[in-house]
Amino acid sequence: MKTFPLQSLTLIEAQQKQFALVDTICRHFPGSEFLTCGDLGLTPGLNQPRITQRVEQVLADAFHAQAAALVQGAGTGAIRAALAALLKSGQRLLVHDAPVYPTTRVIIEQMGLTLITADFNDLSALKQVVDEQQPDAALVQHTRQQPQDRYVLADVLATLRAAGVPALTDDNYAVMKVARIGCECGANVSTFSCFKLFGPEGVGAVVGDADVISRIRATLYSGGSQIQGAQALEVLRGLVLAPVMHAVQAGVSERLLALLNGGAVAEVKSAVIANAQSKVLIVEFHQPIAARVLEEAQKLGALPYPVGAES
Repeated sequence: MKTFPLQSLTLIEAQQKQFALVDTICRHFPGSEFLTCGDLGLTPGLNQPRITQRVEQVLADAFHAQAAALVQGAGTGAIRAALAALLKSGQRLLVHDAPVYPTTRVIIEQMGLTLITADFNDLSALKQVVDEQQPDAALVQHTRQQPQDRYVLADVLATLRAAGVPALTDDNYAVMKVARIGCECGANVSTFSCFKLFGPEGVGAVVGDADVISRIRATLYSGGSQIQGAQALEVLRGLVLAPVMHAVQAGVSERLLALLNGGAVAEVKSAVIANAQSKVLIVEFHQPIAARVLEEAQKLGALPYPVGAES
C-alpha cells in the first residue's frame, strides 16, 4: 500500500511553535493575569466572558488570522458553526471525491446542502468542476480521507481562491502537528477540536476571516452558548503541550515503522504510516490475527474505543 502522510513537525520545529505560542500568551496575559480560573457569563459590552475573548485573540495571533471563536461541540461544532456562517440551506458545497467524515455528513444533511464532488488530487479536474458547477463554498479536510490521497492543501486552496470560492478547512488531527493549518494556507476559516489538543471536552475553535467569525459570534447571544473563561484557559494550557507531544508521537511512529519493516516482529508482513485521521501505523500480518492483537492491546493499556480526544 502506498500512502502519502502529512509532513510532521520535527521536535525542534515543534519546540519553536511551542515557544511562539507561549510568547503570544504572555503578550495577551502579562504578569499574573494568567493565574486565574476565568470568568463567567455575558460581560456587558462584550456579550461573552472577558477571558474567553482574550483567549480567542491568542488563537487568532497564534495562527496568523484576523479573528477566532471558541464554540460548543468540539470539532463537529466548529465545522457546523463555520458552514452555517458561509452557507444557507440548499446551497452547494464542494467536497473531495472520497468518503465524507460521518459527523460532517450529518451536518451537511441537517443543513440541506447539495454536495458537489471533485478529485482534489487532480488540480485541473478540480478547476473544471469549480468552473462548471460554481459551488457556493468548499470544505477541505486537511488530513487524508483515503490512503491514496496526496493533495497539497495550499495548492487546493489556491485553486479555490482563484475561482472565488470561499473555503473552510477541517484541521482536526493536523493542528500543531504540521507547519501551517488551513487559514495559514489561504482558507477563509480553519476548524478544529480543542479536545484533540489536550483541551477541555466539547470545545471547538474556528479561526480565520473576521467577517466569518463575526457571523458565528452573532449566533452566540445567550450565556449558556458561550465557552466560559475557565474552559478557554484550559484550551491554552493544553495547546501549549500539543506540538511537542505530537512531534514525539510522530518520531515514535517513524522508529516503529523501521523496526516492523525490518523484521522486529516476525508476525508482521509490512507496515505503513498514514493520516487516518491521526498519523497511525497500519500493520499487515502474515496471518489473520488482527482481532486478537486488538484484544491483547487493551490488556496492555490501549483504549478499546474512541473518546473524542487525540487517539
